[in-house]
Amino acid sequence: MGDVVRPSPQAGGAPCSPPGEAVPGEPPVGPGVRPPPVSGSLGPPAGLPQGEEVWRKTAVITYDYLTSLRSIPYGSEEYDFLKSQIKELFMSFEDTPLGAASLAQVHKAVLQDGRTVAVKIQHPKVQAQSSKDILLMEVLLLVVKQIFPDFEFMWLVEEAKKNLPLELDFLNEGRNAEKVAHMLRNFDFLKVPRIYWELSTRRVLLMEFMEGGQVNDRAYMERNGIDVNEISRNLGKLYSEMIFVNGFVHCDPHPGNVLVKKCPASGKAHIILLDHGLYQVLSESFRMDYCRLWQALIKADMKRVQKYSRRLGAGDLYPLFACMLTARSWESVNRGIDRSPVSASEDVEIRSNAAAYLPQITQLLNNVPRQMLLLLKTNDLLRGIESALHTRASASSFLNMSRCCIRAVSTYQRSKSHSLYRRVQISLTEGLSLWQINLYELFLWLKGSRLGNWVIALLSWMHHSTY
Repeated sequence: MGDVVRPSPQAGGAPCSPPGEAVPGEPPVGPGVRPPPVSGSLGPPAGLPQGEEVWRKTAVITYDYLTSLRSIPYGSEEYDFLKSQIKELFMSFEDTPLGAASLAQVHKAVLQDGRTVAVKIQHPKVQAQSSKDILLMEVLLLVVKQIFPDFEFMWLVEEAKKNLPLELDFLNEGRNAEKVAHMLRNFDFLKVPRIYWELSTRRVLLMEFMEGGQVNDRAYMERNGIDVNEISRNLGKLYSEMIFVNGFVHCDPHPGNVLVKKCPASGKAHIILLDHGLYQVLSESFRMDYCRLWQALIKADMKRVQKYSRRLGAGDLYPLFACMLTARSWESVNRGIDRSPVSASEDVEIRSNAAAYLPQITQLLNNVPRQMLLLLKTNDLLRGIESALHTRASASSFLNMSRCCIRAVSTYQRSKSHSLYRRVQISLTEGLSLWQINLYELFLWLKGSRLGNWVIALLSWMHHSTY
């Protein structure tokens, strides 16, 4: 499988303000309207018109070029005119999209100063059509509910109404990209697309360009000398940090949006996070309950599993909720989800139970907080990646989750404490817990390494020779 060509990321950098609001797809109007300066930006391409005019060219010319050119006879006067207009902004622009989805498509282009960029362009009339689609979905679900009163999927409409406008606003996507890059700037393996604000609008987004392999392409990683286990661990670190510590979660980690690339200079493997249109912001109370639930699941503390599942809306269906979160059988949850990997028989059991308990699953999805829905989707996508890489349910992923949960809960407790003694006590407890996790991780590494096997064999020989 060849490289997947996608926008290039740029890690870190302080978040900056996006251009002012505009009518969807139109450049801003009115005196003094200009895209703001961007912290860390390279600035407008050399030799191009500045400010609003560049923005106008991106919004109008690029959009017209892609939507109108297809219906204009090739070689006609109008066709040649549009071709000449696009060349004012781009040195080259590939007509064939690199990737296309329901809302937009991405094209490769080269600016006049030689920078290669990815141009994400919203499909024509998608905003108007999306409103009709949501209305049609609502009508159909209401009809189905009249026929089947137990059908509880109206939350799908609520989520679509809330999330679709955000996904259609590419300036919002740019803001999310810069926020998460700043938030996770300490992870040097993470790359997030740099946004060119001076060339972006609500329906046209310009980013740096890069190529890489999809995160579930194990063969690509093996060919390029990328450690599959390292990628899986680092992906788990990213999402644990987003979910438990920051409460700002990229909710569309399907393989096309997560790429990997080995840096030729450093030899390090980078994770490239793309498509930042859909994020879930977790409330503090929800995030703390979710942290404590996962701590209970990892420790197999069934009383606390029940307590925090109920607090998250699961009610008497808390066993089913625990199984949905972990994608493990109830027997494995009781035994401890970190004790053994998913077996083939357990996987079959989970799939068959999913069909058998569909009414209860529907009820559960209707009862849990809306914040949980996108997290469940995110969990499923991440598990799919782990399954493709054969790293599912590894001990390291649970250790990373435990670290983030401990840090998140300790930070929350310190923020609510007015006693210096209590804050110091919380910090010491946090440090001790993290040290215990590090020690356990070292034990697991030794146990699985050749050196560890030698040490165990030596200790065993010494024990037998003593007696």
